[in-house]
Amino acid sequence: MTSPVRGINIDSVSKWLEANIDGAAAPFVFELITGGHSNITYKVTGADGTDLVLRRPPLGAVLATAHDMGREHKIISGVGLSDVPVPKTLGMCTDESINDAPFYVMAYVEGLVAHDAAAFDAAMPDVGLRSTVSDSVVDVIAKLHLVNPDEVGLGDLGRKEAYLDRQLKRWSGQWEKSKTRELSDMDWVYAKLLEDKPEQRYTGIVHGDYRLGNMLLSPATGHVAAVLDWELCTLGDVLADVGYLLNNWVQPDEAAATGATAFATALGGFSTREELVERYCEKTGFEVGNVNYYRAFQNWRLAAIVEGVLSRYLKGVMADADADTNAFRTQVDGLCAQAVELLS
Repeated sequence: MTSPVRGINIDSVSKWLEANIDGAAAPFVFELITGGHSNITYKVTGADGTDLVLRRPPLGAVLATAHDMGREHKIISGVGLSDVPVPKTLGMCTDESINDAPFYVMAYVEGLVAHDAAAFDAAMPDVGLRSTVSDSVVDVIAKLHLVNPDEVGLGDLGRKEAYLDRQLKRWSGQWEKSKTRELSDMDWVYAKLLEDKPEQRYTGIVHGDYRLGNMLLSPATGHVAAVLDWELCTLGDVLADVGYLLNNWVQPDEAAATGATAFATALGGFSTREELVERYCEKTGFEVGNVNYYRAFQNWRLAAIVEGVLSRYLKGVMADADADTNAFRTQVDGLCAQAVELLS
């Protein structure tokens, strides 16, 4: 019998897997996959060595509209009909008696998750591949933004118009519900984002968290093997994804000043932010202007998200309960400061 794993009712989940996932055979080994701070991800290995991935919500104290497993499953299934690389969805369980919450199962995809520079450098030491990685990251997000949501069953995922209005309202509300302290920069940035809000020009599927840490890379080729973590996906202004990607594309000369050496792109050899934008425009035919607004918006939005993560850790509802909560506070403060600088 497998030892207990927090967040998994081993007996009932094992029975469900055997009954609902083709070829799945007990006993199963459940392993928490670290790196995510919201929905919880597990690697599941069957008796024949076949690997699966199971996703479930946090263990409690979730906000009303967050952590919708059915929605996430629908998104990945829909995007999977396009040429955007995602894991294949295999099954969805809505019966909460099985595991105390809905969950879904997808295929396991081999690849490197570039959470930090050290992991990337160890797995992909060939500096020449960094240009390939850069191009592939841009090409995949360009493909996503050109997908017609109606053609992949995602036309009803959300309202297509007024994306920034909706996001500003949503994340200001989430901030108020989950904040652990007062932070005046959050209020200033929110007001400035409302004041400077641009017109929405390009509408499509917005991933919402598109960065190296949320994709699997092929160490052999440098191409994106799969895009992960679709829980923040919606419809709307696709340039929001561009701003978010640029924020996470830390340049080598910025690392020493910001302490952001954990980002793989800080190693050097990757495309510059300007080159990313140029390739994105080439692949999509879109014009990207006012990119600092989208970058500031994404810093503010991420600050609200991270504060929510901090709140959940303080309440003890995350599976890996030993996180450094001070690091989350520092991250929120830094994101606010960057947003202020970009808007000033």
